[in-house]
Amino acid sequence: MTPCMAVFVDAEKSLRDLLECSNPPDVTRGSCSCAVPRFLPPRDDDLRRSVISRNSYLIERDTTARSMPMDSVFRSFSIDEFAFPNPRRMFYRFYDRYRPFNDRRFRPFPFRFYWEDFGVPVLTILDVDPRIIENGERHRTSRYDLMTRRDDKSRLVVRRGQEFYLHLTLSRDYEPSIDGMSIVFTVDGVEKPQYGHGTLVATPVLYPEESSEGSWQAVIDDIQPNFIRLKITPAPDAIIGKWKMDIDTKNKNLDGAVSYTMKQPFYLIFNPWCEGDTVYMPNEDERQEYVMAEDGLIWRGSYNRERATVWKYSQFERDILDCALHLMIQVGKIRISGRGDPVVISRILSAVVNSPDDNGAIMGNWSDDFEGGTPPTKWLGSQKILQQYYRTKKPVKYGQCWVFSGVLATVCRTLGLPCRVVTNYSSAHDTQSSLTVDYFVDAQGKIMEELNSDSIWNFHVWNEVWMQRLDLSPSYSGWQAIDATPQELSEDAYRCGPASVNAVKRGEVLGPYDNAFLFAEVNADKVFWRYNGPTQPLKLIRKDVYDIGKSISTKAVGKWAREDITHTYKYPEKSDEERAAMLKALRQSQSLFSRYYLNEEFNEIMFNFELRDDIIIGQPFSVVLLIKNRSSYNEYRVSVILRVETVLYTGRVGNPVKRLNIDRLVRPGVLEEARMDVSWEEYGPRLLNQCAFNIACLATVKDTNFEYFAQDDFRVRKPDIKIMLESEPEVGKELKATARFQNPLPIPLRKCRFLIEGPGLDEQLKVKLSETVEVDAYAECAFSMVPKFDGRATIAAKFYSKDLEDVDGFVNFMVKPASGIRNGE
Repeated sequence: MTPCMAVFVDAEKSLRDLLECSNPPDVTRGSCSCAVPRFLPPRDDDLRRSVISRNSYLIERDTTARSMPMDSVFRSFSIDEFAFPNPRRMFYRFYDRYRPFNDRRFRPFPFRFYWEDFGVPVLTILDVDPRIIENGERHRTSRYDLMTRRDDKSRLVVRRGQEFYLHLTLSRDYEPSIDGMSIVFTVDGVEKPQYGHGTLVATPVLYPEESSEGSWQAVIDDIQPNFIRLKITPAPDAIIGKWKMDIDTKNKNLDGAVSYTMKQPFYLIFNPWCEGDTVYMPNEDERQEYVMAEDGLIWRGSYNRERATVWKYSQFERDILDCALHLMIQVGKIRISGRGDPVVISRILSAVVNSPDDNGAIMGNWSDDFEGGTPPTKWLGSQKILQQYYRTKKPVKYGQCWVFSGVLATVCRTLGLPCRVVTNYSSAHDTQSSLTVDYFVDAQGKIMEELNSDSIWNFHVWNEVWMQRLDLSPSYSGWQAIDATPQELSEDAYRCGPASVNAVKRGEVLGPYDNAFLFAEVNADKVFWRYNGPTQPLKLIRKDVYDIGKSISTKAVGKWAREDITHTYKYPEKSDEERAAMLKALRQSQSLFSRYYLNEEFNEIMFNFELRDDIIIGQPFSVVLLIKNRSSYNEYRVSVILRVETVLYTGRVGNPVKRLNIDRLVRPGVLEEARMDVSWEEYGPRLLNQCAFNIACLATVKDTNFEYFAQDDFRVRKPDIKIMLESEPEVGKELKATARFQNPLPIPLRKCRFLIEGPGLDEQLKVKLSETVEVDAYAECAFSMVPKFDGRATIAAKFYSKDLEDVDGFVNFMVKPASGIRNGE
């Protein structure tokens, strides 16, 4: 039979006429009774194609064989298929290998159609199964909300550097001798993907014993009739984000290809389990704690009254991963070349979680007025904050340092970056890069806030992320400090880090990024100056070289307990290594004031505060000042001013609570005690939200003109909420529980509410109490939830009222698998 070929010049009109034609072409005669088609003589080359296209729907067939009857075309692709195409196959488009590599546009209409005889048709992809459950288990991404959605709403989330699997349904059996297959990956949202930027990757599909020179690998794992199982391994340094995938198939002897486009992109995140990834973490217990744990503890309070608060990270919940990518790409405007580098990404994230200069996730507020938003002490976790931000694209009101840190930990963990929350007690905020924190005191012993630019926070919370520092020497790899609290500008943005913790410990203050600021936070010396007026010289009355950077804390691995990591930031106080590191940092400092300070000497006198008993809010407390005369023969008259003032946790002094003037004759070798008692009626009405006080004394030794200033922080303790489970936690079954605590105040509690978060709750529970809670009575509420996953879980509760707020508690427990699963049914 002599092959014939019909060419339609106007494709859309021709296809419509063909479908409406009552006399279809007689393929045995090579003619048609309609006047529309024009017939041309056969081609001499071996490339014979039949391309049937309607809009973007295109099917391409190999036509190298000449012995096959022409009507085989219509047996494979009926006219009904042209009129009513299968929607599952509507994602085909023509892809020409000889077009420019970055030209991914659809070929415009009209196409020309060629009818002629066929041999083996070009292999086409009918469907791709992303193996959500299998890949989720292998990559430890099963808990992502994106992976648990039903039907076609689920999305694949995998980690880079590790193989994942796809199941391909084919139009016919795969023939290795004839069929070629390749995959093109492009980063979603990039206007012009390029190989050089890592935003476009093409890799051939090979057999297991074969290897590609490319950074991504695609290997056939199994072949069945009309089926292929593919194993795809992304590069361990691939770009983090959403990737699109096109699978091209072709006849090896022909030009052109048929391309199947995956309907939805897949998500690629960091992989701490992959040795080739720069965030690789070798210890499995640490990976579970710093990547997989959905809740943890954040320490607040003061160094002498540490207080753990539960925080729900919820990194796998709805919209959290998408919000993290939005913050990184749209808000942070991260450069393409940095989207696979944890150093660049973590620095960007430390900027976009706050909002002063980029409309990031959270608006800070360190005042006592939280109108128009949520007080920072009422947040239980990150989920509500990030979901609200992703919905509105406006900063959420309000946050303080532990809120910024908790949200930053969520964003890092959802991207697969190991992260932990760190609290530094007595944390310095050095605004002058002098490595000292300077306070100015007036004649009454009051801190002069108008002259102070530096401050010491009762506590400050930041984050650490784990990574290799390929931009530095290997000794600076490991934990890197980052801080999202907007304190100081760094390269024209409110951000901090990543600063190598090892470098901070060694006093390497010139290293990237923001090492000097971190070093001052944990090592700065505290200096008090007596201010006698604008025309009088300052008098250096005290220095404390061991009061900054105390009890640096994080949650212990696998335990609901505190781990002290002070030793990772600084050498032991008073050790030769500690002072050597400080001197090294001072020599590198650009501040002339810090160099002047190096040569100062101080007189010695002993003052010591003692806070008697463990004070619960509502109870009175006492402040005791011990004064020791070290002289063996001289007696001195000492005038003392004791002050108690409320203080924000940032070190800013608030309202005065009580003041006491004492005049004592201190004999040689005698230890004197000055005592001031403070009642609830005196301090209660003036309390700020952290229940913290600044206690200070100014002592003047008469006849010597010697002055000594001493200062300390103190906070009263709030009660803990006790949470009791009333049934055994099991997946899919209702879990009932109660939360309660006893009112510690000498007054009733009004307008009381509980906030509850726990496993299976899509939204935070709010439980309003109908009655006031009387003195010594219990505030109590009941609630329930249905856990979705087995394993470790936490219920967190927070209470607030008109008279008492920021009371919290939590309970940890294990959720059992559903009964049917546990019994193997």
